[in-house]
Parts: sequence; structure tokens; C-alpha cells
Amino acid sequence: MPDDTPQEDFASEEQDLPFRPVRKERGPIDRTQWARPWAQLKFVSFQPAIFPRMLGEVSRDAKPGDLVSVYDKFGERVGIGLFNPRAKMPLRVVTHTAEPLGEEYFETAIRRAVALRREVFKLDAATEAYRVINSDGDGLSGLTIDRYADTLYCDVYSLGMFQRLPRWLPLLHELLGTKHVRVHVDHDLGSLEGIKPSQMKEITASAPDKVRIREHGVKYEVDFAEGHKTGFFCDQRDNRRRFGSLVNGARVLDLCSYTGGFSINAALGGATEITAVDLDEKVITQGRRNANLNQISPNRLKWVHADAFAYARQMQKNGEQFDAVMCDPPKFVMTREPAGAAEGMRKYADLNTIAASLVKPGGLLVTCSCSGLVSLETFEECVIKGVHRLNRRLQLFDRTGAGVDHPVYSNCLESRYLKVLWARVI
Repeated sequence: MPDDTPQEDFASEEQDLPFRPVRKERGPIDRTQWARPWAQLKFVSFQPAIFPRMLGEVSRDAKPGDLVSVYDKFGERVGIGLFNPRAKMPLRVVTHTAEPLGEEYFETAIRRAVALRREVFKLDAATEAYRVINSDGDGLSGLTIDRYADTLYCDVYSLGMFQRLPRWLPLLHELLGTKHVRVHVDHDLGSLEGIKPSQMKEITASAPDKVRIREHGVKYEVDFAEGHKTGFFCDQRDNRRRFGSLVNGARVLDLCSYTGGFSINAALGGATEITAVDLDEKVITQGRRNANLNQISPNRLKWVHADAFAYARQMQKNGEQFDAVMCDPPKFVMTREPAGAAEGMRKYADLNTIAASLVKPGGLLVTCSCSGLVSLETFEECVIKGVHRLNRRLQLFDRTGAGVDHPVYSNCLESRYLKVLWARVI
């Protein structure tokens, strides 16, 4: 179950980042000529996330949520960003440029993001659900927007984005042909940023609690009120379809199945028997509705309300074997703190060891991590070690991630959070 939101912990104040001054020191800087309001960096950096220790002086007229001109340590203009002194990340650089840009930048960025999905990737031909704006990956740090049929789901992480969103929504509806909006602000983060969600009530009053969408011809019901995060994870779209294409005639186990995306694709792809396991009873109920929408017989797709670890161990004791096992757990690593990170990695190793033990020789194992703090290489090493404990080997044939609607900028590769390993278990 991927965490289909931007990873807001790209870097910590304690972490060393690759700042590399490219100019020699100069004489005193005359800040009186700078475009106000402004903020100055202590370093030369192309990172979008500026933490307190990275931020130098800020003009006194800079208010929370303001778009500020950003200057480097040498006094040269290097971009524009959203400022909020209350935030854990007081400056979000939305674009790095020497040009004197203002608020007009945001409309350009929005139009560019929509055109990428609709005109370049032509996603409307394949799905009614896709990410329209991917925070830093679209030069709009602190905002993600997903489209679900005629409804936009906006996840806001920045006061500056929250303040501007109402005037951007008419443009988004015009570009996308949508009608409704739902806005989500995490309570703790909103309090820290100074965001008051009540300000959005009028805009979101008509938004439905549920919508139905199609993805590669498969029908799903998206439940905004009861579902996790957005209610439906767009990032696994291509992986769901691919999994279904690989399991014709197979007996399949789907661990952490959420509302059944992989299971339903497996059934439609010709799997003879699928067991979908999740600990959340509400998403199991939703999964059953999705199966019914696609006319999948309950004789082929069985739903199990259980902890994935406990269920898999019981299957192991029972000597059960499957042709294909899918593992798509929630985020296990949520902190850089060594003890917490180590505990999360132990969970990944444990789950994948048990899952691999349930795969028939030559069978398929597909395993995912949505922990942004875990690199692809670290996750792959963890999975391999877990499988080797069984004295078995993986024949890895692919490594994938989120779909094309989740782009990342080259100066923020840390936001590439989803990792999917595809392998035969030998």
C-alpha cells in the first residue's frame, strides 16, 4: 500500500547536503537593491527544501506565505520561494532562476504540469485517476493534486500554497474539465504551518465523498471519507496492470492488499485463485465493492481481514505455496533516527522472508516499499538478505516505481519514494 504523497523529509538539518560554492568571496553585499521581500541562503544550493540552518537573513517585510526573491551567499539572485518562519522548512524554493519572476510563475507551472499529463503522456486515454501536480516534481513545492474523474483531491503541506490554492482552482477546473474539490491538510503539520482548514470549507462544500473511476478499463470506487490518504493510490497504476499480465492461471497471495488493486488486476488477468489480506476491515469492504464492480466471483477472490505478518506465518506453518505473492505494505521507515529506521528495515526483511517462503520454486515475488527514507539499493539489499536466509535465490528481472505522473526534479531525487522489485524465487 504505497504512500502516494510527497516525501516532506527530503533532508534534515543534521544531514550534510552537497553544497558546493562555485564563486570566490566578494566584497560587502548591498542588499538595498534586492527585490523585496527577499531571503538569503547561507550556501550555494539547488535544493528546494531550505531548513533553518541553511537560511541566512530575511527582509523584515517578508510575511508568512509570501513569495520571496532568493539570493545566495554572494548576493546573486538564484530563484523564488515561499517563506514561512513558523515552518520546519521555512523556505521552499519553487524554481531556481536569475530572472525576476513573480506570482505569474505559478500559472505557468500549473499549465505545464497539466500539459505533461494530458498532452504529452495522454493519460486521459488510459485512466480517470492520475496525479496532476507532484509537489517539487512540478516546481510547486508543498502541493499535490490528484484527479479522480470530476473531482480534484488537494494535499497541502505549505501555508503559501494553501493561501493561493483558491485562486488557482478555477484554472485547474478549466484545464482538466473537473467540477469538485477536496482539500486535505494534516492536522499537526497544518498547526505548525499556521494553516486553518476552515478557510476551505466553502470551496469544498459540494465535493462528493465517493467517486467511481476507470483505470486501464478496470473499475474502482474511490472513498475519500474512509480511505487512506487520497482514498486510491495512483502511483501503482502501471504496476497493477503489469502484475495482472503475469499471473494467468496462477494461485496468488496479495499481502497488504488495501482495496484490491493488485488482486482485481490478477483476477482479470486470469489468475485462478487470489487471496487478498489486509488488517483494515473498512478497506476490505471497499475491496469487495471493487470486485463486484468488475464482476469478479468471490469464489476466485477471497478477502481475509488479518495482519499480513500473522497470516503469512500461519500459511508458512500450513505448508501453503503460491504461484505469485505480492507485498505492498505501508511505510515502515518513518524516521532517520537509527533505532526507528532499523526497526522499519527489520519489518521489511521479516515480511519479505516470510513472503518468499510462500512462493513455489520459479514463482513470482513482487515487493514494494514506499518509504522515502530508504533508497532502492538499500531496499533491494534488505529483500535479498531476507530471501537468502531461506537458502533460496531471487532472479530479479525489473525494478520499477511510480508512474509518469509522479515526475521528480534532478535536484530533488529524494522525492522518488516508491520502489518495486520484480523477481522469480528460485
